[in-house]
Amino acid sequence: MNKHTKVAVLVAPLLAVLGYIASDYFIENDADKTKLITLVPESSCAVLAGECVLISGDFKVNVFDKAGSTVINATFPLDDAVLFLVDSNDNATAYPLTQVQSNYYWQAQTPLRSLATSNNTTSYKLRLIASIKGGNYISEFETLL
Repeated sequence: MNKHTKVAVLVAPLLAVLGYIASDYFIENDADKTKLITLVPESSCAVLAGECVLISGDFKVNVFDKAGSTVINATFPLDDAVLFLVDSNDNATAYPLTQVQSNYYWQAQTPLRSLATSNNTTSYKLRLIASIKGGNYISEFETLL
């Protein structure tokens, strides 16, 4: 074996390990960048009946109303969540959701149930923003009242 082959045999494993570590840092850095992902309703949404599921790939969010409190349940742990009730003039009112049992369940007191009984509309527009490690999942959907 000549000296170039000996050096190559000694350096190759070191370069492989350093390349593996560098790729891990690159992937982790790329994962922390802010992303915007759209959630779409699985079928027609009826929040008051508990039949509203928003999906994006493997991520699902169930939105339902429980005694005047709007609750969301996600398949992955959330860092933050905000629900917006949008009126007929397209003015949004924000309701920051608070963690209930774990970071899979979030809720806030909203007037959604009272809006269903007081207005003559059959649907109401909602917006949801759920954050997971730099990724913002957003959705705008109509709920049947």
